[in-house]
Amino acid sequence: MTDREQFMHRALTLARLGEGRVSPNPMVGCVVVKDGRIISEGYHERYGGYHAERNALLSAEEDCEGADLYVTLEPCCHYGKTPPCTEIILEKKIRRVFVGCLDPNPKVAGGGIRILREHGVEVITGILEEECLRLNEVFFHYIRTERPYVVMKYAMSLDGKIACHTGDSKWITGEAAREHVHLLRKRYSAILAGIGTVLADDPMLNCRTEEGVDPIRVICDSCLRIPLDSRILQTAREIPTIIAVAGNTLKMPGAAVQVMKIQELGAEVVSCGEDRVDLSRLMELLGKRKIDSVLVEGGGSIHGSVRDEGLAQKAVIYVGNVLIGGAAAPSPVKGTGADRMTETDRLENITVEQLGDDLCITGYFPQHETVKGE
Repeated sequence: MTDREQFMHRALTLARLGEGRVSPNPMVGCVVVKDGRIISEGYHERYGGYHAERNALLSAEEDCEGADLYVTLEPCCHYGKTPPCTEIILEKKIRRVFVGCLDPNPKVAGGGIRILREHGVEVITGILEEECLRLNEVFFHYIRTERPYVVMKYAMSLDGKIACHTGDSKWITGEAAREHVHLLRKRYSAILAGIGTVLADDPMLNCRTEEGVDPIRVICDSCLRIPLDSRILQTAREIPTIIAVAGNTLKMPGAAVQVMKIQELGAEVVSCGEDRVDLSRLMELLGKRKIDSVLVEGGGSIHGSVRDEGLAQKAVIYVGNVLIGGAAAPSPVKGTGADRMTETDRLENITVEQLGDDLCITGYFPQHETVKGE
C-alpha cells in the first residue's frame, strides 16, 4: 500500500465513525498531512454538523499552509447547513487535495474540484475509489433516485428454512451472528417488517449495540392487526414508528378508533395502497421523508414482495449451522417467484464471512436504477 493509500485508508476509518448519525448525508473522513505525517484529522460527526474537512482543519494545532488534505468524498462547494468546505481549504492554503471519489449530488458533482483547481490547488482523484464508493453506497443511491437503499436481510438454516413447521425459530443462528444483525440496524435509517413477524415474535426491532442508534421502525400492516400491547407500540414514544396500512382498511368500521389508539401510543399511521400496502409507494413516501435506507427484516411474504417488485439493492443472508427439514417449514423468500431459471436473481460481488459456527453471505442485486426525474 502506497503512502497515499495509507492516508486515504485512515480517512475511511474515520468516516465510518459517523455511521448511523449523519444520514441522509454521506459518511466522510479527512486527514491533513504535512511533511509526511498526519497533523490533524476529522470526520462528519452528525447530520447538520461541520463536514469532515472543516472539522479536521479547525482542529489542527499546526499551520496547515502547504499541507496535503486527504478526503474520502469530493469537498462540497455550496452553502447548506454549513459553509462550503472549498472555502476553508482555500483559506488554510492547502497545497494538494487527494479525493477518494466524486460527489454525485447535483449541488457538487465536480464543482468542488473545479473551484479548487481554479484557485491553484492541485487535486488528485481516485485514491481507493472503490472503497470510498462502497462506503457511501446508500448515499449515492438515494441522491440519484430519491428512494431508500433497500437491504433484504434474513437468517436461514442450511436447508433454506427460517423456522420449524411449528413456527419455532429461536435460534437459527448463534450469538455472533445475532450481534452482527444489530450492527446492521445501526447502519440503516429504517427497519421494515411485516405484521406476521410482529404477531409471531413480538420483536422490538431496535439496535442493541454500544452507542447504537435505533432505526425508524416501519410495519407493513395492511389490515391494521397490530396489537396495542405489542412491544413495537408500547415503545413507540421512544423509537419513531410508522404503521403502513391499506387505504381500504381505514374505511372499515372501527378503523378510526384503532388508528386513534395507535397514535396515542406514539406511532404514526400512513395509508399506502388500496387493498394492501404498496411497497413501491411506501419506499417513495419514505424517501420524501429523507429516510435514505431500509433494512427489510420481515418473513418470507414481505421478502417475496420485495423480490418480486425488484425493490432491493442488497442482500445479507445469515446461514445457521442447523438442518431443520420438513416440507411445511417456511422458506425465507415467498411471493410469486420466478417462472424460469433465466428470470431468477443472481447476486453479484458476493462476500462470505464466518460468524462463529454460522456464515454471513452478502451480495448485490443487478441494478436497473431509475434516476429521479426519469
